[in-house]
Amino acid sequence: DVAELNSYISVCRACPRLVAWREEVAVTKRAAYAAQPYWGRPTPSFGDPAPRVLVVGLAPAAHGANRTGRMFTGDRSGDWLFAALHRAGFASQASSVDAADGMELTGVRITAACHCAPPGNKPTREEFATCGAWLDAELGLLAGQLTSVLCFGGLAWDAVLAAARRLGWVVGTPKPRFGHGTETVLDAAGRPLRLVGSYHVSQQNTFTGRLTAGMLDEVLGRLR
Repeated sequence: DVAELNSYISVCRACPRLVAWREEVAVTKRAAYAAQPYWGRPTPSFGDPAPRVLVVGLAPAAHGANRTGRMFTGDRSGDWLFAALHRAGFASQASSVDAADGMELTGVRITAACHCAPPGNKPTREEFATCGAWLDAELGLLAGQLTSVLCFGGLAWDAVLAAARRLGWVVGTPKPRFGHGTETVLDAAGRPLRLVGSYHVSQQNTFTGRLTAGMLDEVLGRLR
């Protein structure tokens, strides 16, 4: 089940570069968090164990989820995401600062294409491929109840399509192209599964206005 899967994810040491980086960050820390313990391990998925919607991000932030141990928790990207999930009725509260703050998600589960914080927020192709085994497992476990997968960014979109192919799901040709608000439907072993794209909730998108709260709310509203 997903709880057992999370326990395996949280002790993975398959990618030497990522292991070294996440653990170095956990020791050196950011000055603002110097007094706090860092998780410094692969960040497991978080949310409803039997969701209708799976949210797929890129990777944990070095001083966000790599610090708190929970997806999208403790950084500006998470502030945006959880506020929007709360407005859409998926989250119990509008902000999330640490893994013990009582946040609960209903109908939604959050995962990532890469479970370890990467240097420069850029996993290599080989690291994506290695971590893809965890995404395969999660999609396989959840396929019976999922109706939609929301991908933040083109890399997450590509990771989900690659996982779908490995699972033997029908993706279609040509390959569906990523875009904000783009939708396609996969055949997940006989069940239709909506794949929905959104610009990532990173500061480079939210601070510049490329992604607005209204745009994010519209996409999440479709998933209700």
